[in-house]
Amino acid sequence: MQYCRKCGKELEDDAKFCPQCGTGIRGTYWEDINVAADDMLSKIKELIKEGNVTRILILNEKQEQILEIPVTLAAVGTLVAPQLAAISVIAALVTRATIRIERKDQPTDIE
Repeated sequence: MQYCRKCGKELEDDAKFCPQCGTGIRGTYWEDINVAADDMLSKIKELIKEGNVTRILILNEKQEQILEIPVTLAAVGTLVAPQLAAISVIAALVTRATIRIERKDQPTDIE
């Protein structure tokens, strides 16, 4: 499943442009992971360490975006700390969330 990098609209697998905003689709792959609030922070830290992740979106139970983390900032380390603190607050407010991950390449071992 792909989503537009700019507006977040769900796209067809063979789309070259977003039908809603016209943004060109680059070679990225999106993956959704459903997590319990207790596991959210550890899962996001794990994803950041992978290195193949370029952006992380956190969605609530209604699939509304709560937080966006551009993972390129994680290389600097301290710049991502406020987002990680925000994740702890979000975890206290929701019971389940979806972590939507934008990757550079499609992983070969999708669960």
